[in-house]
Formats: sequence, structure tokens, C-alpha cells
Amino acid sequence: MSDIHIRLATEADIPAILKMGDEAVAWLAERGRTGQWGTRTWTGNAATEERMVKRLTSCEFYIAEIDGEPAGALAVGDHGQEYVPAADEPELYVHFLITAGAFHGRQVGATLLAHARERAIAWGVELVRVDCYGGDDRKLVAFYTSQGFEPIQTFTVKDWPGQLLGYRL
Repeated sequence: MSDIHIRLATEADIPAILKMGDEAVAWLAERGRTGQWGTRTWTGNAATEERMVKRLTSCEFYIAEIDGEPAGALAVGDHGQEYVPAADEPELYVHFLITAGAFHGRQVGATLLAHARERAIAWGVELVRVDCYGGDDRKLVAFYTSQGFEPIQTFTVKDWPGQLLGYRL
């Protein structure tokens, strides 16, 4: 397996990130798991494109590459999403994590989460939190718990079931 290289994302990476989202939506839909990200492609969706551009300026946004190809992306910030309770201490919050379809099973997500923990250490914080889709088969929650995150609480945004998780350094 090739080494995974992580670098800061730029606006030039937005099309590759949108393509990863398109692949993820299709992959989830093929498995009947449309509750997480729906069925609409990200490419050409102005709101999704705007959200990714905003993350470039509001978060530390990273691209993972394998052999020079975009393999995943991670965005982290210093506070949680507006729909989860604020932490009572400084934190690093994982706002976005995705793996490109061609790189499933190559530990891209795990490597990016390890990078998030390294960033938390560099920031001098002891708490890393993330929220994710908590519905259907809860496989995404299981992924995060396999990476050492512990469930904190469930929540609902409109009809979207979510799970907040934390990792203590």
C-alpha cells in the first residue's frame, strides 16, 4: 500500500472534494442508505459547493493523497456545529471527513482522524469531537467508535438522526 500524504486543501481542490461526495452519495444509495447524504450529487449543487468553499476559510481543511491522487478530505475547527451543544472546554471539532470511492479500505479515514488528533495536540486541546449520521445501520457510528471515539449523545436535526462522539487525548 502506498503512503498517504496529507496537505492543506486549496480552492483548486473543491472539484475533487465534490467528486468524492458524488461517489459517496452513489455508493450509499446503492446500499439503500440515503438517509446520510440523500441522493443528490454534490457537483453542480450551489449550496454544497458554497459550503465547501466556506470550510476553506473557516476551518483547517486537508486533502489526503495516495500517489498524487485525492483520496480523502478532512476539515477541522475550534468549535462544534451549531446543532450540537457547545463543549465546556476548548476542542478540535471534525466538521467533515470523506474518503474517495477508489480508496475505500486503504485506511484514509483512519489516517485523517489520526491527523485530526495530531492537530488537537498542536493546538493544546484534549478533546476531539465529531458528529455523524446516526440512522439506518449505524455503520458510520461504528467506524468512529472503532477509531476510539465514544458516543456522547444523540440528536435530531429536522428528520436527520445524528450522533455526537468524543475522543479524549
